[in-house]
Amino acid sequence: MLIARLVIGLLLFAAIVCFALSIATGQPRWRRLGVVIVKWTLVAGLGFFAVLILERLALML
Repeated sequence: MLIARLVIGLLLFAAIVCFALSIATGQPRWRRLGVVIVKWTLVAGLGFFAVLILERLALML
């Protein structure tokens, strides 16, 4: 659980840094990279919560 939170937090931090670099340099490359990181962070978060929900459903059965 701690590892998943750490990974998601670091991915969000990396996306924020990419967006800041996009603003600072004006290069669209950083913005695209930030959007890709945010997309994969959402996928990782949804997968993590899906596993938690499945674990709870398995305990209820």
